[in-house]
This record gives sequence, structure tokens and C-alpha cells, in this order.
Amino acid sequence: MKQLFKFILNFLPRPFLIRLSYTARPFLAFFLKGDTYTDPIDGKSFRNFLPYGYGKQRNNALSPSTLSLERHRLLWLYLKNETDFFSAKLRVLHFAPEQAFYKRFRKLKNLDYITTDLNSPLADVKADICNLPFKDNEFDVILCNHVLEHIPDDTKAMQELYRVLKPGGMGIFQIPQDLSRETTFEDDTITDKKERAKIFGQYDHVRVYGRDYFDKLRSIGFKVDEVDYTAKLSSEDISRYCLAKGEIIPVCFK
Repeated sequence: MKQLFKFILNFLPRPFLIRLSYTARPFLAFFLKGDTYTDPIDGKSFRNFLPYGYGKQRNNALSPSTLSLERHRLLWLYLKNETDFFSAKLRVLHFAPEQAFYKRFRKLKNLDYITTDLNSPLADVKADICNLPFKDNEFDVILCNHVLEHIPDDTKAMQELYRVLKPGGMGIFQIPQDLSRETTFEDDTITDKKERAKIFGQYDHVRVYGRDYFDKLRSIGFKVDEVDYTAKLSSEDISRYCLAKGEIIPVCFK
């Protein structure tokens, strides 16, 4: 199973994987039914979650029912327990919408919900994050998670995110981050896919963000709260929901 997932992740195009997952998800959920781990997004429990990772695979990372990863489940808990995302009238821009969220957010009557991406079949608006077709100060909330590590000019992308966010609005810009690194690392001379996956965590990532990521967002103009939401949760909940202890959610305000 683990080797099969590694092959699928590395060799099948992402849009195809998204379509394939709709067919495979019900079978995976039925086969892995149990009571060891719970996905907080839909409340369903399983004896195991699935492994996931483009380089080194993580055990119990991918929920069989919602296809959520650790970061999605953490974000869901944060939004549900610490914000008014599910009740306030909000205009929301969601980059590269994740399947775990897409249909659920679309159904929320309080949200004016717009999705965008260059390639995702789930995107309402096909757009370049460095040149967005939206007005200044247009959105109350922006979700842009695990996108910036793919963008060569992340400074321009951050400037665009800042431009279209309303004053007082909130953006959540999760990225894969190595908190042991003081500074972000990138090297365009590394072109071998296996080497890039080894160094950057995924072959199509262009950098490894360090702790300076938060200060870069601040330099754009954002007020940044570095939220370790797992610190508010019990060790039992962290284990039950299969979360990454110590993962930081960058909550940004304009």
C-alpha cells in the first residue's frame, strides 16, 4: 500500500489525482473503518489513516474520508473553534482549494466563496497569484495554503495577497516550514527531481521556508500571529486527529 501511494503521488498529474480520488475515497473509507483515529472535519473514525509524502512518506497522514492531511485538520479545528468563519458574512478567496474543504465551504450560506488557481479543476477563476484579476481590498478572508513554496516570485505573490485583502481582513498562508532553519533556503541550480524532493520536500517546491517566513510577511505589511494551535489541544486529541505537534499556522491581518 505504501509503495503504491508513493508511485501514484510521484507519477500521476495532480488534476488527474483529484478526479481519481472521488472514485477511490468511498472504498478507502470502508476498508479502513475503525476507531483509532478520527477526522475532525467529518467526524468519521478509522483504524488507520493513509501514508502520504512525495519524498519521505508520513504514516497516518491522509484521512480516507475527506482526504485531509495534518495541516487541513489543524486549520479546520482553528477556524471552527477560534474564528467566526462558519457564522459571519464573509467574502472568501481560496487558492488551490483542497477537497477536504471545497464542498463544505461552498455549502456555507454565510460565505461568498470564490476559488482560484492556474490548474485546479476546482477553481472558479483561473489566475496567476502574482497578477490577480481582483480589485483592491476585496476579500474578508484569504486562504492560501501550501502554494507559496511553488511560486518563484513569492514576494510579488505576497504583495498581491495583501492588495486584495480588506483592511482588517484575515489571511491564512500555511507553508511547509522547517522551524529548525533560521533562514529560507532556495537554489535554482538543483534541477534533478529526486534531489529536489530530498532537499525541498517535493520536486516542484522552489524553496524551504525557515523561521524568517513570518518576518517576510510582516515586511509586506501584514500583522502576523504565529499560532501554535496544537499547544491548546490535549496530547490525546493531537494523536486522535493525527496532527503535527508544533505546526505553526501563520494568521495574517491587514
